[in-house]
Amino acid sequence: MTDEIWNTLLRDQLTWHWTNQLRERLDGLTDDEYFWEPAPDCWNVRPRGTGTAPVQGGSGAMTIDFAFPEPDPPPFTTIAWRLGHVIVGVLAMRNAAHFGRTPTDYMSFEYAATADEALAQLDEEYATWLAGVEALGETGLARPCGPAEGPFAESSMARLVLHINRELIHHLAEVCLLRDLHLHTHQLTRQEAS
Repeated sequence: MTDEIWNTLLRDQLTWHWTNQLRERLDGLTDDEYFWEPAPDCWNVRPRGTGTAPVQGGSGAMTIDFAFPEPDPPPFTTIAWRLGHVIVGVLAMRNAAHFGRTPTDYMSFEYAATADEALAQLDEEYATWLAGVEALGETGLARPCGPAEGPFAESSMARLVLHINRELIHHLAEVCLLRDLHLHTHQLTRQEAS
């Protein structure tokens, strides 16, 4: 066994899904798909001042809808919202807390105005996360995550990596499912119109 065995295994878990099941399925994402609201009152990423959610985060021209506490049941979220959550809450904030990225959060992030911009943000944060995890080596995986992880401060970085892997896999699978739903519902609409 090498010093990097657990580190490699943790990265391989994520990179296998990213390469074989997730990232390629996001290629060609259109703005129509990105902003599509398949249910009433969706949370989305919107031009500033156009949303109806109690709170809108973001420092640029686009904002993301959210509320504290989250309503019960929570609103349905769009591809744009889910990608925003993954880019900011899952990756960028962790990259800032653990791997030297400029600090950010839901209120200060500049959300993408297009699907292409969002995918570029996703790719950049994913690459930063993966490089940061690799740099931890075996020893770094064993250390506590620290105060950035709140009540999980004493949990190991390995536990955080496993959590982020789960978050990325399940949220990006949801995005892929929404793309499938968009394709099939819009395909039916086009067929009905002909």
